[in-house]
Amino acid sequence: MDATDPDPTTPDGLRADIPACESCAYLNTGASGPAPASVVEAVNEAQRRHEFDACGTDHYTAAAGLADAARDAIAGYLGARPEDVALVESTGDGISRVANAVEFDPGDRVVRTDFEHPSGVLPWRRLGESGVEVTTLSCPDGRLPMDAYREAVEGARLVCLSSESWLHGTRLPVRKAVEIAHDAGALVVVDAVQTVGQHPIDVEAWGADAVCASGHKWLLGPWGTGFLYAAPDAVDSFRPRHIGYNSAVDPTGDGLEYKPNATRFEISTRSLAPYAGLVEAIDTLEAIGFGTIESRVERLTDRLKAGLGDRCLSPGGYESGLVAFDVEDTETFLARADSEGVVVRELPSGAVRASVHAFNTAEEIDALLALE
Repeated sequence: MDATDPDPTTPDGLRADIPACESCAYLNTGASGPAPASVVEAVNEAQRRHEFDACGTDHYTAAAGLADAARDAIAGYLGARPEDVALVESTGDGISRVANAVEFDPGDRVVRTDFEHPSGVLPWRRLGESGVEVTTLSCPDGRLPMDAYREAVEGARLVCLSSESWLHGTRLPVRKAVEIAHDAGALVVVDAVQTVGQHPIDVEAWGADAVCASGHKWLLGPWGTGFLYAAPDAVDSFRPRHIGYNSAVDPTGDGLEYKPNATRFEISTRSLAPYAGLVEAIDTLEAIGFGTIESRVERLTDRLKAGLGDRCLSPGGYESGLVAFDVEDTETFLARADSEGVVVRELPSGAVRASVHAFNTAEEIDALLALE
């Protein structure tokens, strides 16, 4: 490292390694994070090794080694065992696989909140066509109303909730929500994609039966790097219908015996080079430290919320890097943002959402505030 280069284990060093930061004020990580150059290089090198060097060994053995390395890195961050992590395409892919691995009967009930991403809505809507009932819990301002939640989950077969609202930026009391659902006899699947990469996480402490997330947002990894945690004491509750040779103990034998852990959710041959990038991304953020990341994001979101004043729709205190706010005319605002090189997104309500990560700067916050 040149003496003038920023320390790579700092937010400034992270920013210096993200080419997208050279051309715009990128405030949309909650949709898709801009990968550092080192992450893309790790993907390219893994693909090169697999295609050019594996001829002297075995492509499948090389791929299995990379998959194991990815599970190790993901599990270490999640606070889980590697065998309790399955590699899937995305958060939505993971939730869909869980939905199709539970043996639902007509009349069974699923509970979800009204701030779930479509990934946490559509699988249950499809099951509704087969007689499964879906209860949608109203959560004003992205908060889980605990009394109404306790009543809603009574007698439910499964509960689907996000650990963090993509619409509000609020963080949910996941452990308490899981305990209530389990007391009612329900399975719980958590969409954690807005948590991973922002905060420390311990899925075993949460106690959920399944946790789905992806590496391409706050973790700053490549697309296609989803992962699914299945709790050891719950894995036998899941019998995937989406199945391939990686799902079974003996794929060429008679009968069907699922693998005894989360890897029963994995299917067959897939691209693994992106996971080399995810390993690099996780290593990068862990070297910086999530305490440092949260502190930086808190300072920047405080600055943004103070500038927005009454237009801010997210909590006044720090909960996450997601900040939703009202604008006078959404189309006009987004057009001006685009012309000024400020990247944010529109929410279904017509509000605008900024996503503030540790690589962002006070100057970028001010550029956003200057748009209106």
